[in-house]
Amino acid sequence: MTKVHPKFPNTYEESLCDSKAAVVLTVWRKSLLFNCDGFTVYNSNGNLVFRVDNYMNSPKDNIVLMDASGLPLLSIRRKKLSMGDCWAVYDGETQRDPIFTAKKNVSILTNKRSLAWVSVKKTILYEVEGSYGQRSCKIVDVRRNKKKTAEIKRKDAMVGGGSFGKDVFKLIVEPEMEPRVAMALTIILDKMFRSY
Repeated sequence: MTKVHPKFPNTYEESLCDSKAAVVLTVWRKSLLFNCDGFTVYNSNGNLVFRVDNYMNSPKDNIVLMDASGLPLLSIRRKKLSMGDCWAVYDGETQRDPIFTAKKNVSILTNKRSLAWVSVKKTILYEVEGSYGQRSCKIVDVRRNKKKTAEIKRKDAMVGGGSFGKDVFKLIVEPEMEPRVAMALTIILDKMFRSY
């Protein structure tokens, strides 16, 4: 019988953080658990590295990003605002002192390519540009002259050259960004721009 995830890396840190090169992840918009909504994320060796499992009847505005063994890495929580969509990201399962927040760009006066802004307190760190719906967007560091730190791209099939569609795509993370942060931003973009 073929396994969906043939082996687990020992720890999250061993599998992703020791690289000086870009990390290429395959993101599948599907939970491995029955009757769940979520994500399953593999590294380039086919090892499961992240998962998100939300039961269909659970609140959609509180999400936990876990490593392969189910340990919580980040909590993502929607904040109710009068203008726009805002999400806060916390370390582990804590709900205090967010690591960063991401806010959907709703202004027609600002950059139309900009999907969202990522900030710590009131300082903007990253801007997300492109089209999440087309799985063609990038996360740029505004402090480093808009240097690309992560990119979401369509994943093409190795045989036949077709595409997997919108539910399977690549997340390419440069060494300047933690893969768990890039994945958290991907989840937030999915919540902001997903058409149900």
